[in-house]
Amino acid sequence: MYDSLFQSLYDVFNNYIHLEEDIELIYRAYLFSREKHQGQMRRSGEPYITHPVAVAIILAHLGAGPNTLAAALLHDVVEDTEVTFDDLTKLFGEDIATLVDGVTKLSKLAFITEPSQADNHQKMLIAMAKDIRVILIKIADRLHNIRTLESMPSDRQVRIAQETLEIYAPIAHKLGLFVIKAELEDRSLKYTEPNRYFEVSRLIQSKKDEREKNIENIIENINELFAENGLHSYEIKGRIKNIFSIYKKMYVNERSFEDIYDLLAIRVIVDKVEECYQALGIIHANFTPIPRRFKDYIAVPKPNLYQSLHTTVLSNDGTLFEVQIRTKQMDEVAEMGVAAHWAYKENKVYSKEKEQFEIAQKFKWYGELLKMSEDVDDSTVGSKEFVESVKGDILGANVYVFTPKGEVIELPKGATPIDFAYRIHSDVGNKMVGASVNNKIVTLDYELKTGDIITVRTSKNSFGPSDSWLKIAKSNHARHKIKAFLNKRNADTLLLQGKDILERELSTQKLVTDFNDEFVKKNFSKQAIKSVDDLYIEIAKNNISAKTIAAKLTGQEIDKDFYLHKQMEKATRNLKATSETGVIVEGLTNPQIKLANCCLPIPGDEIMGYVSKQGGLVVHTTNCPNNSSLDLSRKIEVYWAEKIDRKFPALLKIVGRSTPNFLFSVVTAINASNVPVAEMNSQATQSLETTVRLKILVENLPQLEKLIVNIKKISDVYSVERDYRWN
Repeated sequence: MYDSLFQSLYDVFNNYIHLEEDIELIYRAYLFSREKHQGQMRRSGEPYITHPVAVAIILAHLGAGPNTLAAALLHDVVEDTEVTFDDLTKLFGEDIATLVDGVTKLSKLAFITEPSQADNHQKMLIAMAKDIRVILIKIADRLHNIRTLESMPSDRQVRIAQETLEIYAPIAHKLGLFVIKAELEDRSLKYTEPNRYFEVSRLIQSKKDEREKNIENIIENINELFAENGLHSYEIKGRIKNIFSIYKKMYVNERSFEDIYDLLAIRVIVDKVEECYQALGIIHANFTPIPRRFKDYIAVPKPNLYQSLHTTVLSNDGTLFEVQIRTKQMDEVAEMGVAAHWAYKENKVYSKEKEQFEIAQKFKWYGELLKMSEDVDDSTVGSKEFVESVKGDILGANVYVFTPKGEVIELPKGATPIDFAYRIHSDVGNKMVGASVNNKIVTLDYELKTGDIITVRTSKNSFGPSDSWLKIAKSNHARHKIKAFLNKRNADTLLLQGKDILERELSTQKLVTDFNDEFVKKNFSKQAIKSVDDLYIEIAKNNISAKTIAAKLTGQEIDKDFYLHKQMEKATRNLKATSETGVIVEGLTNPQIKLANCCLPIPGDEIMGYVSKQGGLVVHTTNCPNNSSLDLSRKIEVYWAEKIDRKFPALLKIVGRSTPNFLFSVVTAINASNVPVAEMNSQATQSLETTVRLKILVENLPQLEKLIVNIKKISDVYSVERDYRWN
């Protein structure tokens, strides 16, 4: 009946989809996709239709519904053929067309770590917030692409693999798709760190037979123990940890292969929750538990719904192995994540909105993502800030704390009570006056630990957050809320100041008059001032004179002396800004100026000028080593312009510990500071140190100093210093 390609998909979804109309819908989507992709080939040489079918098969293994499978089969037709959104809507309905449209938009984006790509990350994550099926299709699409990555050029292999590790694997983890997450990580590592990938693989393979024998012996021992203690209905699986997780322990956590305790893992699957604890008791009674290696994720599930008991024990022959104990339902969730809860069931009425609500209720982090995506609609959160919040506060979170009512809150590592308060609600954070952790009063910079119970003390009379809170808060979400509050409070203060200045001016001139927004728009719209409140703020900022407003109100001549003064100030600023070097020389209108290469001065440095024999002027820093050899009679006083519209080169030398993520951490810190990098090179030494030399472009000395402080915060950095030679 079906060709072999569709049959391969049918054999998977036919386990749970039986209604003729559903099967007909999926088959119709397949035929349409096959027709539209006719003649198109993948880089591997296969017909293109093999890709959407492979994506649909991955989703079918997760129990995806007919609409999701149809959208998977059609997910590339809008991007790669003449088919339009309207065409799909007419042929397959709005739901399927919307899913395809969401995947199409994501497919056009390149998710890399450059700040300029923040909008792309944002669109992807907001699409995820609107309908989680879009990201499920995209993850399946990425999984098949990573499986066939060998046909791509090497530069694209690395870019796609890096993107997978930074974006898709963490999202798969958050969705509880552990099997997919592990495969994404292992296959990506093969391209991003090939040497270390094959080294770890070799270490695993070197004693594979011995380890498999160890697993068999352990399972045999556990079977005997369970039989002796009356536990009969169970299943035991054994495995060796995946390559990427071992790589992280070896090269990120700096542990030797022999010191990885949970290299071998045994999974015990029972029928009931109480049997999980019974099995744990039997294992602990007969093997030696390793201290601090027991975790109860049944009593306190992970935010991605994962539940299991974890313990690491020592067998009688000296083998360390991890044991995971869970029920069948827990194991299904552990394997399939979100898909296990919303796997398609026939004869059930599905509502996309209801499904999204249920997901938000179950997944605390998903609810937070929905809140964050709503914030994007207001002006206080830009795309870059949104991406930082999601990557830092959601995808990278790893501290789990409790409200007094026992609700689990997930926060970034290093989070403080301030972060906790703002995660609860903005008003809680803004009114916060103190906090208690585990019934003990703590300072606001206390670092929260997993398991802490936090109580926030608030007051209606609180003045609100201060600037110092920005340094204490660790989550981007909290910092954005604090900044928004401070900006509003500053605006309110300026408004009152401006109003007071104007009222005093009107009182001095004995003017009693009233004006409104219409008056302001009529007279000051060219200055982008549209309301009375805006006018007050501009007065407080000295951008407009109260005398000018008084003159407008009375119809008098505007203060010409004041405007002349303003015009002179503006002309002076423009004149100073036109200097190509940003350096001003008294008495000279257009001097030939050059910034010395030996000391690379930047605005904020103390500087001096030196008249060269050729008649040009070379600007040095006052502490330049070459100054001692200069002729004193040729020195001249110079100073920086007030406004400089250019960037200046500066050199940095960074020394740190050689780790896989060292260079990435440095570049991330620089990108976060919005500082362009002109050149960069790095060199590793035999002492396991890496030296990175950077040529960057900065606006002034404060910006450079701030960047140095940010780089010094990286744990693997030993020293950061300003350099003057590129070698």
